[in-house]
Amino acid sequence: MRLFVAVLPPAEALQGLSDAVAPVRGLPGADRLRWTTVAGWHLTLAFLGAVPAERLPELEEALAAVAGVHPAHRLRIAGAGRFGDRVLWAGVEGRTRELRRLAEAVAEATAEVVGEPADTFAFHPHLTLARAGSTRGHRRAVQRVAAAELEGLAAALADYRGPEWEAAELHLMKSDLDGGFAHYESLGSWALADRD
Repeated sequence: MRLFVAVLPPAEALQGLSDAVAPVRGLPGADRLRWTTVAGWHLTLAFLGAVPAERLPELEEALAAVAGVHPAHRLRIAGAGRFGDRVLWAGVEGRTRELRRLAEAVAEATAEVVGEPADTFAFHPHLTLARAGSTRGHRRAVQRVAAAELEGLAAALADYRGPEWEAAELHLMKSDLDGGFAHYESLGSWALADRD
């Protein structure tokens, strides 16, 4: 099973972002992107990669322990940016220090069960909105155009500030690829500790 650990924003926060993204999808260059669905929007804390089913009980125990000592915290979806010429994302603001600590604790606890995370990039809280197609075989000039278009799309969302919400649960998520599109399923969730 391909697994990751995430925080899932509530429906109200996702609807606000969806409303803000809708007009952006009509801007120049947007039609060349693969847009993610609202159901796929989440804040990945750690990508675990392929995990054997027999490791699930240990993994669940580790995540329960992490959730029990890390407090719930207030966040909001805000702003946007891009990763190179490949990904358009929405950002997060609020108690991001607590979110970062949670991500670090999740990565450490899950590494003890399933080994080092499959994704070792520095944690950058975001929701992936769209991806560009493969750049294999593309000329550098085409990539520069794609980067400029992504920059314009990100700029169109730069001032977005969604409603505040409380990150109150960790979710162990399963990712299935079907025809190039990812489908996600929560295998379990654990409430974060009460705030002080």
